[in-house]
Amino acid sequence: MSGVLGVKKTRSWPLFTMIITLVMAVAVTVVPHSVGAVQSSTALAKVSSNVIPNLVKQVNPAVVTIIGQDPLLLEEVEDPRDALGFGSGFAIRSDGWIVTNAHVVNGLKDVKVIFQDGKKYDVVKSLVDVETDIALIKINAKNLKTLKLASNDKKVELGETVVAFGVPLQVKLRNSVSAGVVSGLDRNIDEPYRYLQTDAAINPGNSGGPLVNLRGEVIGVNTLKAFGEDVDTLGFAVPADTVRWVVSEMLQHSKVRRASIGIMLEESWAASYGLPTKEGLTITEVKSANAKKAGLSKGDKLLTVNGHAVQTIVDVNEALKGVLPGKTIKVKVKQRSNGKVVEKKVTLGKK
Repeated sequence: MSGVLGVKKTRSWPLFTMIITLVMAVAVTVVPHSVGAVQSSTALAKVSSNVIPNLVKQVNPAVVTIIGQDPLLLEEVEDPRDALGFGSGFAIRSDGWIVTNAHVVNGLKDVKVIFQDGKKYDVVKSLVDVETDIALIKINAKNLKTLKLASNDKKVELGETVVAFGVPLQVKLRNSVSAGVVSGLDRNIDEPYRYLQTDAAINPGNSGGPLVNLRGEVIGVNTLKAFGEDVDTLGFAVPADTVRWVVSEMLQHSKVRRASIGIMLEESWAASYGLPTKEGLTITEVKSANAKKAGLSKGDKLLTVNGHAVQTIVDVNEALKGVLPGKTIKVKVKQRSNGKVVEKKVTLGKK
């Protein structure tokens, strides 16, 4: 009999605390958005025996362990040093910028970064985007070994071999490696944006670490794992295109600029369960003056945004990714009043 299936973000704590957390955690139910899970054993068997070891030598010098004091644990331990929170990350710029998850560094005090060779640095600046769960942290260092985000032109393939790097369970296990495949693409797991799914082992502490292809390119940032009775190797990573967008925005503006149509939306029953549908989203409230001026009305069905078909809130967020406030875009709606599908132009506001 199946148990409750949930997702857990994987910053870690000392082992004894982490075990209790996993047993007691309550999280959002996961409903996979698309079909096509792939087992990794066959794919890995086809990889040349020296490919992954060579890849590890190439990637691991840029992978870091992030540690700090977690205020939430101070009341649970006798020695303040045991209130240790930790996660993973990787250098993306040689001048000291490191990518990790927002939930890894949020709330941590006296944050430090440890490289594979044991060199340790203080974190001097943190930039966090909660919606994508991506953060940038800065250390005073130069000539760092860095990793490259996979190009948007190179599509991630279902079944592609991937390797996950990070620090699972305990700091003494830092720079661990696990291999698997891309098990699913464009997953909607009730987070604001889409995720990659992998069966490479991702455990508490792996959050923020890179998920790389066999070319050594980062295709995602390890972020979530599913847990529950009879659940195994079900991990999720923020895709490289989302990471690239967030990193660019934060380096230039110290935050992510987002646009809004100015309406409230409700998903159809089918879309909420990941079932195929072309029903669109129901407009439940028109909030902005621009949306009212465009002729959007309560009860209309939103079908496309900026040229992209939309069935879920995630679809809308993805369609507006990288689009700035003030831009005028086209949307298609099925009007409640007469059932006609019409195209409207709406100027976006700030989110």
